[in-house]
Amino acid sequence: MRDSSFSIRLAVPDGPTGRKSRYAGRRRDRHGRGLRGELIPSHLPGSRSRAERFEDWVMESAQRLERLWGDRIQDVQIIVQEIPAGLEQMAPETVRGLLGTSTPAAGKQPATITVYRHPIEMTARGYIPANELVHDVIVEQMAELLGMAPEAVDPAYGRSRA
Repeated sequence: MRDSSFSIRLAVPDGPTGRKSRYAGRRRDRHGRGLRGELIPSHLPGSRSRAERFEDWVMESAQRLERLWGDRIQDVQIIVQEIPAGLEQMAPETVRGLLGTSTPAAGKQPATITVYRHPIEMTARGYIPANELVHDVIVEQMAELLGMAPEAVDPAYGRSRA
């Protein structure tokens, strides 16, 4: 299998004032001795953070769509953000609207799909597998960009609703 040409870009986590939090890179180190060893070895799945697992799910979904559609969707850029900007104003909208958005290509700007990690994780919590919901959100946004039904973009669409 060849490498995917999709790129997943993470939005910079800024604080409410637009600055990075001073605690962003800080880890717990009580007495200045550092960690004594890894809690979970790196080859086990538990060693990956939730954000890293989410990025893997987004990449798997992008690679599946690339296998199905090939060159037609090569220029689509996928962005992962923690939460949507202006969440307070968006709250009355449906939950589906909070999971992801798409922006068509304009000039030199490529078509963009933005996936919001926290709303997807909160929606999927305990009810449906999060990786299937991630795939459904990406398929919905891709279908919107292509002007097609989500079922036409990927026949596996809708597994998270079963």
